[in-house]
Amino acid sequence: MPNTYKNPVYPYRRPPELDRAEIRHCPVVIIGGGPSGLAAAIDLAKQGIDSVLLDDNNTVSVGSRAICFAKRTLEIMDRLGCAQPMLDKGVTWQLGKVFFQERQVYEFNLLPEDGHRVPAFINLQQYYFEEYLVDRTETFAERIDLRWKHRVIEVDSQAERTLLTVRTEDGDYRLACDYLLVADGANSRIRDMLGLDCQGQVFQDRFLIADVVMKADFPTERWFWFDPPFHPNQSVLLHKQPDNVWRIDFQLGWDADPEEEKKEANIRPRVQAMLGEDVEFDLEWASVYTFRCRKMDSFIHRRVFFMGDAAHQVSPFGARGANGAIQSVENLTWKLARVLKGQAPQALLATYDDERQHGAAENILNSTRATEFITPKSRVSRLFRDTTLELAEHYGFARALVNSGRLSMPCHYDGSPLNGDDAEGLPTELRPGSPAKDAPVRLDGEAAWLLNQLGDRFVLLLDARGGVESNGLADRAAELAALLARQADLDLLLLGPAPAALANLPRTRQCEDAEGLVARRYGLTPGAGYLLRPDQHVAARWPECRAEAVERALATALGQHLTAAEVTHATA
Repeated sequence: MPNTYKNPVYPYRRPPELDRAEIRHCPVVIIGGGPSGLAAAIDLAKQGIDSVLLDDNNTVSVGSRAICFAKRTLEIMDRLGCAQPMLDKGVTWQLGKVFFQERQVYEFNLLPEDGHRVPAFINLQQYYFEEYLVDRTETFAERIDLRWKHRVIEVDSQAERTLLTVRTEDGDYRLACDYLLVADGANSRIRDMLGLDCQGQVFQDRFLIADVVMKADFPTERWFWFDPPFHPNQSVLLHKQPDNVWRIDFQLGWDADPEEEKKEANIRPRVQAMLGEDVEFDLEWASVYTFRCRKMDSFIHRRVFFMGDAAHQVSPFGARGANGAIQSVENLTWKLARVLKGQAPQALLATYDDERQHGAAENILNSTRATEFITPKSRVSRLFRDTTLELAEHYGFARALVNSGRLSMPCHYDGSPLNGDDAEGLPTELRPGSPAKDAPVRLDGEAAWLLNQLGDRFVLLLDARGGVESNGLADRAAELAALLARQADLDLLLLGPAPAALANLPRTRQCEDAEGLVARRYGLTPGAGYLLRPDQHVAARWPECRAEAVERALATALGQHLTAAEVTHATA
């Protein structure tokens, strides 16, 4: 098999703990140097928290694995300083097509509007994604202690700390930490060590992933076939990746032998039948997988927090695995940083479970429905699916019923205990608990993006257009200035000119609504405001922003109102 990518080999370093008698205590230890673990270390470092990151390997993933990265993930990576190399290398796409048997039945556009920094999706092999994350950790060397070939062999989870035993080629050593973050994959050894379950559904079907290298004139779109003539009674998915690598997923059926199906002699006829006899290709990587949709009942065990596939798994159709995992990491890290800094009560950490259980359940529901549509297990369900596809060619209502994998979308934390005030008449897609929307702005006369002004801290976005008389800020500016003086974790972002009382305050910036999209997307009118969390989710919003309401919403978003009884699962 050819190899378009050469895995880097990262150096093992002898740990200094082997030469010390005492057990070293760390604020945070992270297990697993995949996307979740690396992203967590970077996000914590950006917010001033040190971590030790342990991985039992010394390279990035072998094989392309997760390849489809959604807009929200790219926005998070942009905040972490990792998006640009992903955008430079990745294959951008936003158009998808659905085929039934020999014909196309419809197509869809995932990002029909302009005015966003990042695209709807890019395709990029997971090994590139991990490599860019590793590169980014090197810029935080003083805060991230990344250790390759360090294998955790024992975990002692206690009420006030966690003790670890780590094995290296030079011997074993021990670490203690305030919080342990576990991102060691779907078959988590740490989860097993602690006797914790991950429950759900295993679907009786198998799929073959084949990464083939070829020069083809297929457009950079997502193509999904139901019952195609080249693979009858099954389904097939085609995606383009960088380096002229194409991902093809073939449904195989439950009776398929995984080891036999991975052999090149058996893969080649399937691919050739799809592409045509005259198309030349090389097989780069292949894997056979079974659908699993499952999650832990709680992602928190005492002071141990599970992330990514260690906490929840979904079937790959819909690109919800890695994308959901990155949203989980972002949700946890800002809360953990504030608890460790003494800016929020420990009760805040329990809301990681509240909010991300909601996100995981949403992903599992969508993945389960997609799997049931793609792999009907009865005559009636097959008849429903095929009839839906027939109708979808001509009728819009039927297209909404077709499910070839509902693609990853950002999670809205409806019902979260951290949500504050809402206001009627503002866009429902930006209700409290929702991720912020991007838009072009001008900052100090230069072109910029709104989302790049949000994140890592709380930000009050305030509409200051129209002058202090018309926007009502004349009598509120002094109160807002006093609020900023009291709240060191709050920035003020003004849309329009700043009132005199606010103009020269530290942590205050002004931006112009370059194309009017900020006001339009946020439903802003002069004097209105949004409070944004450090993870760029809306905490609260008001048609007339007042300092006392902002302070109340800030306390709510930090979990100041939560009681110990509400977080027993976080510390039990």
